[in-house]
Amino acid sequence: MNGILLLVLSSVCLAAAYVVYGGYLAKKWGIDANKKTPAHELNDGVDYVPGKRNVVFGHQFASIAGAGPINGPIIAAMFGWIPVLLWILVGGIFIGAVQDFATMYASVKNKGRTIGYVIEQYIGQTGKKLFLMFVWLFSILVIAAFADIVAQTFSGFSTNGGKIAANASVASTSIFFIVAAVGLGFFIRRKPNNLLQTAVAIILLAVCVSLGLLFPIYMTQHFWLPFVFGYIFIACITPVWALLQPRDYLNSFLLIAMMICAFVGVIVNNPKMNIAPFTGFYVNGNYLFPILFVTVACGAVSGFHALIASGTASKQIDNERDMLPVSFGAMLIECLLAVLALIAVGALASGGKLPQGTPPVIFANAVSGFLMTLGLPQNIVYTLVTLSISAFALTSLDSCARIGRLAFQELFMNDKKSSLLVKILCNKYFATTATLAMGYSLALRGYQDIWPLFGSANQLLAALALIACAVFLKKTNRSGFPLYIPFAFMLAVTFFALGISIYKLASKIPENFVVAADGMQLLFAVLLLGLGIVVAVKGVKALKQQNKFLGRV
Repeated sequence: MNGILLLVLSSVCLAAAYVVYGGYLAKKWGIDANKKTPAHELNDGVDYVPGKRNVVFGHQFASIAGAGPINGPIIAAMFGWIPVLLWILVGGIFIGAVQDFATMYASVKNKGRTIGYVIEQYIGQTGKKLFLMFVWLFSILVIAAFADIVAQTFSGFSTNGGKIAANASVASTSIFFIVAAVGLGFFIRRKPNNLLQTAVAIILLAVCVSLGLLFPIYMTQHFWLPFVFGYIFIACITPVWALLQPRDYLNSFLLIAMMICAFVGVIVNNPKMNIAPFTGFYVNGNYLFPILFVTVACGAVSGFHALIASGTASKQIDNERDMLPVSFGAMLIECLLAVLALIAVGALASGGKLPQGTPPVIFANAVSGFLMTLGLPQNIVYTLVTLSISAFALTSLDSCARIGRLAFQELFMNDKKSSLLVKILCNKYFATTATLAMGYSLALRGYQDIWPLFGSANQLLAALALIACAVFLKKTNRSGFPLYIPFAFMLAVTFFALGISIYKLASKIPENFVVAADGMQLLFAVLLLGLGIVVAVKGVKALKQQNKFLGRV
């Protein structure tokens, strides 16, 4: 199989899925273009702020992509390229994109509230509390893993003390991005037309990249980790229009440009897939089921997407017609990125053996190698690709920190007169500090220790979100059947994967068990599995109940 054929077939499948299946779901569930969305109805200038379709799309796409669609396919390529490709396409179309659209749809129809609120309304108060606790623990895992990844990509020094120019330029460009995003946020508030807004964003992007290449910042990872947490604290409490929206909008141009470069590079070079189509059901101590399905997460299906779609993006939807392209469309583009990552690892493989290095390095080497044939300097291209990957991760951090904060606040929020303690717990500064403090303590261990648990928890979150949306659709007289098989499959995958993680961690007791590292992971794994089982049982029971329809919303 060559790269062009694989890429073209994947692109046709994803485009057809958007038009046919996406259009079918939108028509079946109902889109009311005349109804006032929560962004207008509850506009508070902080979380609820209507945004133009392209701006909200930029936020959604940049937030959900993260490093997942690059890491997952490259790691899972050990099973061969056919199972990875099939999971990206089948999982992405019939589970991932459906989940993203369903969660955003349910949220917009419920005043832009999170999936936790949807669970409370249609499953019960206890289910909501347990789910919010699950989301908060999951957010801590995401924050810890991605903060460590960003700090590593910013580090200007290698382990032997040598300078890494690409990383230093990525760090400085990212800082310039933050400053430019604030200015762009105020500019967008003046409501310029889309063409002018796009032109200004592209100019700012070019200026930031140029300055970053000219003025690299050489600092160690130990410096950047607390810096990253300081930034996401500010991003978490700042109004979305001032930083989150414009920074994600800027990043979306960079990320799409990276994908276009990779796409063109594949077309021009037509690389071969130098890995076997299928290597077996048991490879390197890993079983294809469930490892493939939790490793390739963001490129196929990811519960994290449900948090973005219902936690931040739904509060920015200007018109209900925007939901399909912002959610379903963004997910399918992410699937295409996962396919590009698969082609990249196949191109660099030799003799059926996967290339050495971390997935971001493999992807950056492959894309820069593709574009060298077009006469572009490899060092500049490598820096830009690394910058794009870092932007993915940092944008996910922005959104996840806000989601963790909202989940923590919602966990203690009630409609009755609140006590002083409840007011403190619901304070956004306290909630942000509590969430980030836990994330920082885990980040000190390094993302390698966190990633396996993150993958399983991520997919379990997807299953729970699908169950919640299925109950919502049923109780509002809409068809939830497209969600039944997806949530059943994801429950089987994730319960099995978490069970394996718990067994492996527990088997280290008492000889090789490290309390500080293994103990915290084991605690998180047991809590996540227990919470997931209880919420899933309550959701399935609610789905089986013959309740009267609550009416359309």
